[in-house]
Amino acid sequence: MAVLISVERAALALGTAQVLDGVSLGVSGGDRIGIVGRNGGGKTTLLRVLAGELDVDSGRVARLGGATVGVLTQDDSLDPSATIREVVLGGRAEHVWAGDSRIRDVLTGLLGGIDAPAVGGLDSVVEGKSGGERRRLGLAKLLVDDPDVLLLDEPTNHLDVEGVAWLAEHLVQHRSRPDNALVAITHDRWFLDAVATRTWEVVDGQVGGFDGGYAAYVLAKAERERMARVTAERRNNLLRKELAWLRRGAPARTTKPKFRIDAANALIEDVPPLRNDVELMAFATSRLGKDVIDLLDASVSAGDRVLLDHITWHLAPGARIGIVGVNGSGKSTLLRALAGEVPLSAGKRKEGVTVRIGHLTQEVRELDRLADARVIEAVEEVRKVTLLAGKEVSASSLAKRLGFPGTRQQTRVRDLSGGERRRLQVLRILMDEPNVLLLDEPTNDLDIETLTALEDVLDGWAGTLLVVSHDRYLLERVADEQVALLGDGRVRQLPGGVEEYLRLRATVTPSYAVSAPAAPVPAPSADSGAGAAAPVSTASPAEQRDARKVMARVEKQLTRLAQREERIHAAMTEHVSDHAKMLELNQELREVVDEREVLELEWLVAADILEP
Repeated sequence: MAVLISVERAALALGTAQVLDGVSLGVSGGDRIGIVGRNGGGKTTLLRVLAGELDVDSGRVARLGGATVGVLTQDDSLDPSATIREVVLGGRAEHVWAGDSRIRDVLTGLLGGIDAPAVGGLDSVVEGKSGGERRRLGLAKLLVDDPDVLLLDEPTNHLDVEGVAWLAEHLVQHRSRPDNALVAITHDRWFLDAVATRTWEVVDGQVGGFDGGYAAYVLAKAERERMARVTAERRNNLLRKELAWLRRGAPARTTKPKFRIDAANALIEDVPPLRNDVELMAFATSRLGKDVIDLLDASVSAGDRVLLDHITWHLAPGARIGIVGVNGSGKSTLLRALAGEVPLSAGKRKEGVTVRIGHLTQEVRELDRLADARVIEAVEEVRKVTLLAGKEVSASSLAKRLGFPGTRQQTRVRDLSGGERRRLQVLRILMDEPNVLLLDEPTNDLDIETLTALEDVLDGWAGTLLVVSHDRYLLERVADEQVALLGDGRVRQLPGGVEEYLRLRATVTPSYAVSAPAAPVPAPSADSGAGAAAPVSTASPAEQRDARKVMARVEKQLTRLAQREERIHAAMTEHVSDHAKMLELNQELREVVDEREVLELEWLVAADILEP
């Protein structure tokens, strides 16, 4: 594969911060790379360096001659007077773009159809479009242009669940050629798993490389820490808890073969369940009683539109519910109706006498009055000590868990970034000890590390939880059940989770009055989900039989390798002070890893034969 962009010993300082410190890396043809890291850690700076928009202080950045680069930034640079046709299709003749299936796919997936009905039509102008619509226009333009190297900064922002699924499928389909590559910054872990073949982690001026998407990244990171002989206390950290979730979560979570996750079993075998559901349910019932919030034949209207149409819904104590739906279908309105913040046009709302609601909205203006306060003061204004997982937790301790270390707790609220303000909102709500928690897009502006910490906090929170989010990973991680709003005023149960929602959306005509994208193509997955039709392989019966034999043989060999690797790790623990023995064991471990990589490749080749 040709190297399209190479970076050698690059260093870059912005102010007093060393953002890149002797970084060397390359983007080759066929790469699909996801970039993760904390907010402010240098991800966007790295992307700008790759794009040639920012020069490094030292080192070298080289691009293959003639290779084109396209960048999706978080800033809006569209001409407000231009039409959608001019922005997205440029000067292409209609017979040219209309005859190109790839361009038609982009228009349908992001703009609702080849006439772009979801954004007002091809001849409507950019001026007056919402931030989300302008973002989709910028992404559509880039995908239509199809540069050799596609650099995307948070491409899933303003996309709903099906939009993210469509984008993942499109990128996997069109960004796997040896003459093009993709690099994307994202905090969407499902998207990262569905798209990325490699993951870069930007931390402390360095860029660490990992093969695979999020699941493989978590596993590899855990294995590296294990090989560094982490202590028993370190083994109980959030990384292992996340691995336990990956093993016990939905089977459609990752496109990687099952053995990639099973390889982590030895590492996480002593990890307790993510949540003690029985204990949390008992505690929630004692705090809430039998009655929480009921909507009885309730309706909510906005002008001429009926957002909720005669809904009857009884929330149970301890229920953990994820809410998905098309943009504008009434998800936020449903939360506000449950909170009693919007009047019902019909029906009745009942609330239990012990209910104490914590409602995280998408607004951050509530922090404006605290602009001059320090972070710890803003938290302690609510309460200095709270109860979490049956234990007392101080405001400072909880702030530290959610990404505010000691020094950062002294920062003025006015100086916080968008992600930090979001974290502060969550902190203040949790400190108020609600027993009903309503979260509206809690992942906005949060990085993966903070999301993992938030999920860990919610694991020990006892009460009724409702989460509205387009983050598919979060929904499946913190909620025990999902419901959907499809824009028809109804609330549908989703026994099959998000996969069932995507299938439902595929059968529903989009309502462009609410800017809903077209019906999605399900994202790639090793398991298409319950109820999905089984694909038929195009290989001959003999080829399929041979492929199954190869896969069965390889899986047995991988099992033996896993056992051998376990013995090596045990020996390394035994001989931790014997440097000569450790070197010998480390070499043996490398041989096992190399052999495993060869076998995994053989397994994947055989698996491809069985796929349609």
